[in-house]
Amino acid sequence: MTHNFLYNVYRLYADGFKHMRLGRVLWAIILIKLFVIFVILKLLFFPDVLKQKAHDGNPANYVAGELITR
Repeated sequence: MTHNFLYNVYRLYADGFKHMRLGRVLWAIILIKLFVIFVILKLLFFPDVLKQKAHDGNPANYVAGELITR
């Protein structure tokens, strides 16, 4: 029963993507934008603060200390 349902869902999406023309281009643009947002921007603008600030190698102690002092 479950196998048949999953197969039908797969066939629905496979047939839909197979017959798309403009949709493929739009999906490619969406995937490129997601890659830029989550990979490139993360590397450039969001450094790993815990790795830089937790000098003793234990980020839990650093976070606890920051919560107490603030």
